[in-house]
Amino acid sequence: MRFKFFRGMMSGAPPSRWPGVRTPGFYSLCSPLFSSACEQPKGSPRIVGGNDAKNGSWPWQVSIREGSNHICGGSLIAESWVVSAAHSISVRLFPNWEYQLLNPSESLVSFPIKEIYRHPSYTDIGFSGDIALVELETPVKFNSVIRPICLPASSVEFPSGMECWVTGWGDTQYGGSLTAPKTLQEVQVPLIDRDTCNSLFNTGSYPDDPQGINPIKQDMICAGYPQGEKDACQGDSGGPLVCEWDSAWLLAGVVSWGVECARPNRPGVYILLPPYADWIQARQGSSSELCHPPCLGSTRTLQRWPGLGSRAGRAAG
Repeated sequence: MRFKFFRGMMSGAPPSRWPGVRTPGFYSLCSPLFSSACEQPKGSPRIVGGNDAKNGSWPWQVSIREGSNHICGGSLIAESWVVSAAHSISVRLFPNWEYQLLNPSESLVSFPIKEIYRHPSYTDIGFSGDIALVELETPVKFNSVIRPICLPASSVEFPSGMECWVTGWGDTQYGGSLTAPKTLQEVQVPLIDRDTCNSLFNTGSYPDDPQGINPIKQDMICAGYPQGEKDACQGDSGGPLVCEWDSAWLLAGVVSWGVECARPNRPGVYILLPPYADWIQARQGSSSELCHPPCLGSTRTLQRWPGLGSRAGRAAG
């Protein structure tokens, strides 16, 4: 069985909101080693079409698990908060679940869930609002191997063509016999603006195409290549799309949906973070815990990307 559009589940597994999900389960945060949250990643450029990420590359990467099974991804944004995709989070099951924090060389540490918040506008018809916040009962202690990703301000506009990175433990081939990777995968992909992406989706036809024209909505952005080849896939949903600015790494988007994986003219689709920055801050009740650039205790937030004409600017104090 295959599930169209969803990037959230491993191939053949039903979304957690559907009947038949096993309980109890748990969420796990699998964090590769990394010395700082806002440095250049040490992994090689290149999940579908990607490479193994080196230890220390992406310390905010979360693996949401049921038992020992990887379900989808997420991003650590603060001591008590994780961002993921709404379609991959089961609100009604969370009392039986917990977060666990681990890395390859250290013991497993569990964090019970206090609450799960899906964005109120979320709908699986079109996937607008496909973002969720998970609040942990016990705060995570940051150290050299566990760090949060920086959040952009609501005014940030990520420019088309900017090279960004997607990471996850999802399938490396759509509908194939390859087993899901045990090592975190990484791939570098350029951003594609909404109008261009809609034009690509309006070109040709695939059996899994969404209904109607212009499926890329205001709160979405695409990333990938016209020829395909490199993309997120099943099991990567909820994970991070991150972009570097002035040695700071920003969470630009959340892996949401796609038509199969790495198909020509069908780039991956992500929920943009800036439209939901105010919702995230309001839901948390305080911005003091949020990680803003440069993720070293400062409260600065990026307002515009420098060197891009009308978008030029610096981080505001």
